[in-house]
Formats: sequence, structure tokens, C-alpha cells
Amino acid sequence: MTTKAPRTPNASRLTPHPSPLTPIPFLDLITPHRELEEELTAVFRSAVKAAAFIGGPVVEAFEADFARFCGTEYCIGVGSGTDALRFALMAAGVKPGDTVITVPNTFIATTEAISQAGAIPDFVDVDERTSNMDPQKLGDYLEHNCRRDGLGGRPIHRKTGTPVTAVIPVHLYGQPASMGPILGLAEQHHLLVIEDACQAHGAEYLSPLTPNASPLTPDPSPLTWKKAGSLGLAAAFSFYPGKNLGACGEAGAVTTNDPQIAAHIRQLRDHGQAKKYYHDMEGYNGRLDAIMAGILQVKLAHLDQWNARRRACAARYAALLADLDGVTIPFEDPNARSVYHLYVIRARKRDRLQQHLTASGIGTGLHYPVPLHLQEAYRHHGYQPGDYPVAEHLARELLSLPMYPGLTEAQQEQVAAAIRQGLGSE
Repeated sequence: MTTKAPRTPNASRLTPHPSPLTPIPFLDLITPHRELEEELTAVFRSAVKAAAFIGGPVVEAFEADFARFCGTEYCIGVGSGTDALRFALMAAGVKPGDTVITVPNTFIATTEAISQAGAIPDFVDVDERTSNMDPQKLGDYLEHNCRRDGLGGRPIHRKTGTPVTAVIPVHLYGQPASMGPILGLAEQHHLLVIEDACQAHGAEYLSPLTPNASPLTPDPSPLTWKKAGSLGLAAAFSFYPGKNLGACGEAGAVTTNDPQIAAHIRQLRDHGQAKKYYHDMEGYNGRLDAIMAGILQVKLAHLDQWNARRRACAARYAALLADLDGVTIPFEDPNARSVYHLYVIRARKRDRLQQHLTASGIGTGLHYPVPLHLQEAYRHHGYQPGDYPVAEHLARELLSLPMYPGLTEAQQEQVAAAIRQGLGSE
């Protein structure tokens, strides 16, 4: 008689499988809208009942609140961040055929606005630590690429013969550019300074140089923190849904302390009319919808708190990732307070690491994988690889990690663990 061997229990019943980790999105737009759902839907109900959709008191109330938030006299709501930058350039006096300097590692809207204003975009390279405009390279550009005209001493580009009239520093990823030296150079070379603050709602910069001060000498005036949007002649903001302050659609604004610029932009955004059907100029359809303005006004009350959470998340990431070989965490300029619209690390084997994070259920982004001077859209300008080596090098290494106010410690630990694992598997 044979005896049956005892039945072996199913291994899966004896050893429970670890539950899979919850995917972590790159961006969470659902949670804040769910939390504010009643306030946001009330904005829509109010607009429907009043049939007030374009302009009017809701837009004016948001403009007043956002100007106060930025520390400026004026805010002019427009249809998008691109509208904001284009209108700011035109109202500030940039003319067709002028050259406007910016950086090559930004979204194309920056240079689209320059071209759409009739001007010619040109670039200076960036600081490797901050990814923002390098004031030293801006100074070199103005000294070596330009000559002075015989009248007002304005720079003229040596190769193209075009006047260089403006500079657009981009406050990339939520950190203000080095505005002190940039403003000093602009003063010396008679340049208009228009901030691209589309990623920097609430960011701050310490003590810009006073007019006529040298960018190489410390400013003797008292130190003061100023908001992005209040540093240049004018500034452009985008309220695209993923921004720190985002609408539920397209929206933008210009901030300025100049009443003439403000008045000019109000006409530009509304078909060139100061009064209905009386057109002083050709303009654009670039108005801010009342529903978007109402939504932005609701969210603006939460922006400081959201930005504080982003800064706390950035500090947590820094602690978790600081000792990793092969990864460089963001550098925050001591004269800047970033609001971390994006948290962007540098990784030597970026593409492989991104693939590993994707396989681990972690969303990431690339901002921006191809610098503007190498985009097909600007081939006709004749730029070549190697023209802006820092921006090109950064484009191969930068990787944006999940960043939003509701990101939890556990989620950040999961991201850090996946990065460690990805680096270890190289």
C-alpha cells in the first residue's frame, strides 16, 4: 500500500506577494480642483446667471488682486502667456526688425512672442547651476557681438546690423534669474527688460541693483525681497492649468508699474480699441475670460500655501537625493526664492533612468530636450550644435520629477528609492 505524500500548500498562499506600489503621476491636477470644487463651480454659476463672460468686474477684481500679490501697480489679464509676452514687448516699444535676447532652454512661446512682435530672437547661454540666463555671458554678448550706435549708445548687432533693444530673462522652473546683474547691464546698454515669469508665480529675488549701479559692484542700498513680475519694465505670466497658479483653460497676464504700457496692452488685447468700435490701432483678440479670471481669483487665495508646500517638497527631495552619485539636485541661488514649478535633477544617464522610473510607475518630464536654437523652426537662423554648449549639455541630462503641493513624504521616498534602484542597475 502506498501512502500519498502530504499535499503542499500553494506557495502563493504561504508567502503573500507584496502589493504593487501605487503609481505616482508627474502632475496632479485632480486633487486641488476636487478640494475647491464648490468654490470653482460657484464661479461658473455666477457667470451663467449674469451672462458675464468677457471682461467686466470679475476680470478687474482678479487683475487688482494679482497686481497686489506681485507688488505692481497694474495687472492686465490676457488670453495666454504667449499673448502676455508678445503684448508686453510691443507695448514696451520693441519694433519690427529689433533683436531681443533670451535663452535657448525655454519653451518656444518665449521666442514665438519675439517673432510675433516682429523682432528677431537671439540667445545667450545659461548658468550651469541654475539653468537661468548667465549675466556674464550676457555681458560678453553685448561687448563682443555688438557695437554702439553713434547717437544714444544703443547696441547694434555686428553681423545683422539690427538694434538690440530688449532682453527677456526666463525665471525657469520657478527660480528667478539673476536679475541684479541683468538689470545693471540693461541700464548700461539701454535695454528694455521684460521678465518671462510664466513659471514663477510668487517667486522672489533679493535686492535688484539700483539704476546706474555696476553689476560688478555690490549694491549699497538696503536688501529687500521683490516678487517675480515686479523686477523688470513688465512681466508675462501664464496661467496654463499646470502652472503654480493655473486656470481651467488658457489664460495669462502682464504686470507692470508703467501706466502707458498698461493702457497700451489693454488696447492690444481688445482689437486696438480704447472705446467700443473706436480703434486707435490694429490689435488682437487676446482678452481674459471672466470665468477663468474668477477661477484664478479663487486659487490665488491658496497660492502662498501651495508654494510653501512645493518648497517643503523640494527640501525633502534634496535630503533624499543629496548623496546619490550620478545625480545632481537643483541649486537655489541665495538671492532667489524658488517656487519650484518643476523639480529638475541632472542625471548622467538620464534616458536610462527615465525609462526605469516609467517602468516603476513614476511620471517624469523633460524640460526641454531640444534647445530652441537647434529646433527645426529656427533652422533658417543658421545656429549650429555647440553654439550654446551649456544649454545643450543640460538638455541631455535634465529630468523633471513629480512635483505638486499634494505630493506626500511616502511618494517622495518611493521616487527616491526608484532612483537609487535605477542608478544601481546601470
